[in-house]
Amino acid sequence: MRTLTPEEVEILLRTAQDSQYYPVIYTAVSSGLRQAELLGLRWRDIDPDIMLSISVSQVLYKRRGTCEFKEPKTSHSRRLVAMTPKLAAFLREYKQERKTLWRELGKELGLDDLVFPNAEGKPLNPSVLSHNFGKIARKAGLQDVRFHDLRHTFASLMLLRGVPAKVISEALGHASVAFTMDTYSHIMPGMQSDAMALLDGVLPDGKNSKASKRIYANFTPEQDIILRIN
Repeated sequence: MRTLTPEEVEILLRTAQDSQYYPVIYTAVSSGLRQAELLGLRWRDIDPDIMLSISVSQVLYKRRGTCEFKEPKTSHSRRLVAMTPKLAAFLREYKQERKTLWRELGKELGLDDLVFPNAEGKPLNPSVLSHNFGKIARKAGLQDVRFHDLRHTFASLMLLRGVPAKVISEALGHASVAFTMDTYSHIMPGMQSDAMALLDGVLPDGKNSKASKRIYANFTPEQDIILRIN
């Protein structure tokens, strides 16, 4: 597992800016969706205007060289994922760009059209996406980063910012909160340090003088002599 820092995410997106894969990369790191879920999205699954949500209802898998759509494997995977306002704004603009492109080709963008297709409007081959993402990551100076690590990055950044584990677990489509916490347990030490820093800013300073007097008051003369000698 490789998670990116906010600075590394910015570098990656800047490098991918002019790539045809930028929209799916930006959506991946902003939503935590799996690659198969992203490639299976249709425009009917996107609501960037009212609910600001993404409905995960089909996925795209490649089996024996053939891409095919399937339903998500579990009830947890079939879910409604909330969008950030930034992602909603991006997808609204992206949809308008796709509509304009389709009209220039003499077509209309339909609700069943894929959100992230290939250049011909057909399903994007997962292997092609993974390969090109790797090239973009290396160009950005990020070694050993896989497309799936964008999902890990989403979860890690959410955890580090104090989002409840249950909320993150539901967004990721995990079967349980325990699985989410086990998967990202390596982040816990950093979270604990941040939590202690926040607590330190809330609690008052400790006062030792009165406590010391109370302790000394209970000393026997012999204990007081020994303490003073030491």
